[in-house]
Amino acid sequence: MQLNVRINRDAEVLTYDFKEVFEGFEKVEAVRRIFGDKTEEILSKTKVVLFPRKGYLAVDDENGYILVSKPYLKTADERYIYLDVIHELVHVRQFLEGKNLFDERYSYVDRPTEVEAYRLTVEEARRIGMNDKQIAEYLYVEWITQEEYQRLLHTLGVNMDGVSKPSDTRRRGGWFQTK
Repeated sequence: MQLNVRINRDAEVLTYDFKEVFEGFEKVEAVRRIFGDKTEEILSKTKVVLFPRKGYLAVDDENGYILVSKPYLKTADERYIYLDVIHELVHVRQFLEGKNLFDERYSYVDRPTEVEAYRLTVEEARRIGMNDKQIAEYLYVEWITQEEYQRLLHTLGVNMDGVSKPSDTRRRGGWFQTK
């Protein structure tokens, strides 16, 4: 399925306005659900910081900037980047609402901010045609245990039949957590 966005994979390690790296997301219905009528205003104020280390995407809990691994941006499956951007935009909204993005009272897979972001991401993954096996592979991250991974799949309603740890554990090329 055509994603109808443009991802600037050649962006250098700098700070950018959101639309300089991720163009067209203001038209994505899932993003409009996150911000409503303020979508364009918030995206125009959102900054993206590329960093040179291996990793994924994250939101800086001090300023709400989206942190993006340059190696990941360059090499990851376009669907994964697309879904990660939507996931992180949920965190941008949560940051703007004053929520604690890294509430350590919860494990990563049980943290309310993560569950909310992953729920929307899974809905969007299904909308773009990904099946449960593909979604399960997308959801695997290296810093959670097998039990946490299974719990996350269950929480999100992703069919777990025959799914354990994906065979390609480097599906995103490394990991990054700010906290």
